Amino acid sequence: MAEVFKIEEVEEKVILVGVSEQDGDDAEDSVAELAELVKTAGASVAGVLVQKRERIHPAFYIGTGKVGELAELVAETGATGIVCDDELSPAQIKNLEEAIDTKVMDRTLVILDIFAARATTSEGKIQVELAQLRYRLSRLAGLGRSMSRLGGGIGTRGPGEKKLEMDRRLIKDRISQLKGELKEVQQHRDVMRARRQRNRIPVAAIVGYTNAGKSTLLNRLTDAGVLEEDKLFATLDPTTRVLELPGRQEILLTDTVGFIRKLPHHLIEAFKSTLEEAKYADYILHVVDASNPQREKQMHIVYETLYHLDIRDKTVITLFNKQDAVTDTDPLRDFKADQTLCISARSGDGLEELKELLSELLREDKVLVERVISYDNAGILQQIRRQGELLAEEYQPEGIYIRAYVPMELYGKL
Repeated sequence: MAEVFKIEEVEEKVILVGVSEQDGDDAEDSVAELAELVKTAGASVAGVLVQKRERIHPAFYIGTGKVGELAELVAETGATGIVCDDELSPAQIKNLEEAIDTKVMDRTLVILDIFAARATTSEGKIQVELAQLRYRLSRLAGLGRSMSRLGGGIGTRGPGEKKLEMDRRLIKDRISQLKGELKEVQQHRDVMRARRQRNRIPVAAIVGYTNAGKSTLLNRLTDAGVLEEDKLFATLDPTTRVLELPGRQEILLTDTVGFIRKLPHHLIEAFKSTLEEAKYADYILHVVDASNPQREKQMHIVYETLYHLDIRDKTVITLFNKQDAVTDTDPLRDFKADQTLCISARSGDGLEELKELLSELLREDKVLVERVISYDNAGILQQIRRQGELLAEEYQPEGIYIRAYVPMELYGKL
């Protein structure tokens, strides 16, 4: 009988490294969040090193004295690598690898790895690969000088530089191909968006910090069947579903990718077509984890990211989620929001109030009419049901009496 070999995947053990550039910054919180990212990526944290410096060291990220301390920590813990809390330059990665003799990663690489594991749709996979290739290309460009070792003696000419140029050309070609595929996806989104605008179906984009409960909210309201998991970036691909409101009004809810501290610009660029769903939405549902002590900072990061994406002048409803897990008594406020509600997406508390609020907001753009419509024009009732809110209808000898909220363009037809 043949011998069976069991192959076990070895869990990576990493040291987290951060730099605090001034008192009162969020370096400690950022490194704690990095620990969650590492855990989500499938590794464990063997140790943490945070250095206070006036600025990040241009060659080693941390000071040269701390590099030796970090090397000792890696040896003591048996760590298989280190993860730095900021995006490293190619020179910083190379210098740290040579000084510590271990695998060196940065925050961007960990986030890209998580995104690659979580992407399920073709669009998501294209966007992730595009972000990864842009990240890799910037590192290839930085390594150019060290790989073209001209005049270094026998065996040192040519091949390194040729390999680099080949890799760079292949990556650029692939990026160009992916951009073309993403453009087709963008055109498809534009067509879908134009169709929604023609049908006058309002859209609300669900945004928020990662793991705030956006997917749970969408599932609870619409039975969307989106993955719910207590991890960062549990869901990556956007989902749009119809929500029926009181008075038989309808609104489309679109889930978006979660935001996070130091969200890599490669990802923002790659996911622009997805994030633009929020740009063209009529309303923004900003989901906040009310049980998180860092909620104020997380809200600031969400608004900062929206501003960066040029998403402004929208009606914002902030939903303080996870009320069932809140332990402090601090007031829940968001001065940038037009409306705020306390909810629990998991238990359903506050969701009926949310539906009523959305109904009221939809009515603000409509006109209340009372009319008797002739039976010859009865077809307009379907438009009223689809675009407005039909409060009452009564079939009378002379026609159909209606009382309804309708948009201005439909009001002109009546």
